[in-house]
Amino acid sequence: MISELLPQPIETAEAFGDADPLPRLFPQEAALVERAVAGRRGEFATVRACARAALARLGHDPVPILPGERGAPRWPDGLVGSMTHCRGYRAAALARATELTTVGLDAEPNGPLPGNGVAETVLRPAERTHVAQLAADRPEIHWDRLIFSAKESVYKAWFPLTRRWLDFEEAEVTVDPAAGTFRARLLVPGPEVDGARLPGFDGRWLARAGLLVTAIAVPAPRSGAQPFTAGMTSRA
Repeated sequence: MISELLPQPIETAEAFGDADPLPRLFPQEAALVERAVAGRRGEFATVRACARAALARLGHDPVPILPGERGAPRWPDGLVGSMTHCRGYRAAALARATELTTVGLDAEPNGPLPGNGVAETVLRPAERTHVAQLAADRPEIHWDRLIFSAKESVYKAWFPLTRRWLDFEEAEVTVDPAAGTFRARLLVPGPEVDGARLPGFDGRWLARAGLLVTAIAVPAPRSGAQPFTAGMTSRA
């Protein structure tokens, strides 16, 4: 699925479950999950296997993929990437920094957000109105969860450029259900890229097999790459 959202020059890999036996981890990685429950070890190992598959297609040898600041994965020099995992899905996307400035990827189950005020924390008032309008036409998609996923992708694209936290309320997402795209307008000063501040991020989404997947890719300045939102159609 993810290759439909993030075409080349981005290399992607995905899995819809964990292999038995699990993919082997480097010792530094294994130490991070040695006391974790089986499910956590599975998703941790499988998503790293996906990332190493994408690395291999970029001509890189396997390396440990360890968490850095705020848990963001540390990639080999000259690469940008993102990983995600949820129940029944793991995926990774990587590219050369000469081709891509940043990438954000997230997957969620196509189900409602949990209760206990989560929707109020995630969604701004305008987004709650937007969700109600979308649900009236397409009730099979849980739009509140899709906006949550989009904001997760926004954060993963934002953080490598800023090294700063971004609250849910600091971005406002609108979804185009026909085009399969979304736009996230930043409500705080955006990161500076090639001397200009980004006002927000454009992304793509799809809904399939009980999953919602969102992705953002910002081409590198002067790379010649076209914005990755062009020509996207909905695949719900």
